[in-house]
Amino acid sequence: MNPSIPLLRAVTMAALVLITGCAAVGPDYKAAAVDAPADFSAWHGGSAELAPAPQRASVPAAAPFGWSVFADPTLDALQARAMAANNDLKTAALRFAQSRVQGDATRSQQWPQVNGSGSVQRVRESENGDFRRIISAINPGSVEELVKVLSDPHDMFQAGFDASWELDFWGRVRRSIEASTADETASKAMLAQAQLSVQAEVARHYFQLRSVQNQLRIARADVAAGEETRKLVSARADGGLTTDLDVTRQDAQLADTRARLPQLMSQEALEINQVTLLVGERPGALQAELATRPDTARPAPPLPDLSLGLPSDVALRRPDIQRAEAQLHAATASIGVAVADLYPRITIGASLGLNSVDASTFTDWGSRQWSIGPSLQLPIFDGGRRRATVTLRKLQEQEAAVAYQQTILKAWHEIDDALSAYTAERQRNIQLALKERSSRDSYQLASVRYEHGLTDFLVQLDAQRTLLQAQREYAESSGRLAVALVSISKALALPASSTEPAVAVSALKAPRR
Repeated sequence: MNPSIPLLRAVTMAALVLITGCAAVGPDYKAAAVDAPADFSAWHGGSAELAPAPQRASVPAAAPFGWSVFADPTLDALQARAMAANNDLKTAALRFAQSRVQGDATRSQQWPQVNGSGSVQRVRESENGDFRRIISAINPGSVEELVKVLSDPHDMFQAGFDASWELDFWGRVRRSIEASTADETASKAMLAQAQLSVQAEVARHYFQLRSVQNQLRIARADVAAGEETRKLVSARADGGLTTDLDVTRQDAQLADTRARLPQLMSQEALEINQVTLLVGERPGALQAELATRPDTARPAPPLPDLSLGLPSDVALRRPDIQRAEAQLHAATASIGVAVADLYPRITIGASLGLNSVDASTFTDWGSRQWSIGPSLQLPIFDGGRRRATVTLRKLQEQEAAVAYQQTILKAWHEIDDALSAYTAERQRNIQLALKERSSRDSYQLASVRYEHGLTDFLVQLDAQRTLLQAQREYAESSGRLAVALVSISKALALPASSTEPAVAVSALKAPRR
């Protein structure tokens, strides 16, 4: 039996025993507890009228919340296109793929590294090299003859394998793998955050676009109604039933309504381009899909009853919190890597090969050569570099811990801001709807009274202005309400489509009427 085989087995077994018996140096990561209120109303800034209603933890889960609740196939299609073609998402996906490949490279350190080599060379030794001195010492009388023979050009055939394996006594490799895995988790959370942000931006700009288009539809209808009113006023003035002053007043009102059209069209173009950019298309590529005509405009579907779920579940969903926690984990593991560098590094090396100056004897048993044994790398003096690195990693871990806490705190502020904005806008929207209906009734009554000569045209004109303003405010508020709902969806990291897992939710406090 080859005597090297028992030796190799003994060294390997001893290494395994030592490695399994050694704990990795550096602190072990422990997930920090996330502070969360019992319900969303407990942590609320501002008026209590805007706070969500307190809820018991046993409230059953509501239906899945996503963009499909708006019953808008165009929005669903835009979300799908953005997920497939948005360039920011492609960049985030590539970074996640890079982190996974980097993790594979780091994990490879736990295995032996094996390399193969081979060469065929034509060699000539120097006549005045080291072997002349050796020959002179061994056989001084035949130096020239032997040097001439040994320096003749000849072939050299070599082939073999070499392997090395670091004995991870102090856990340097294990901590490196731990940090790399945490980095992968952070990159995955970053990708999820990018997806959530893109989905929210698509929905936000889409709802803003539909709001502007709705305002455009109202403005064009107002222009048409104003032109009809102008004809009526002009006919009454021609018949001597009123003065030309009423005509000029109506002309001024009509010009004011028409002046809003260019501004609204500019806003429409801006929102179309924003949506087009998010789905990775050139300007104008979605013109046919996003443009609307007054004869095809339909009222927006009613907004869903908003639900929230348990506050403690938010930390499990928000990608930014998951990313911050993963970065803290990676920073903690990096301390262990730095501490392990303070200790000796032991590596087992082995090589096996063939070496011959004659091709005919290259594969002979006598051409073999091998070596095996450990090597020691002992840090003695580096001017304090390694210890400074340990201190640096500890400071970075403290920074990551602060960033983690700040991310959680910022998340709760974003949630509370989104809930307050939505509740306030919903209450405002209800009142604006009442204002719009009342203004319409007043305008119709004023128009009838003016047509029968029971009132001055100024009364009708004021009623018309009030109605136009109420219509604009209500349409604008309806758009803001949808955008506010998008902000809540993003803040709570709710699912972006009905195909994703359902999320436990709770109802918001109903607005006061």
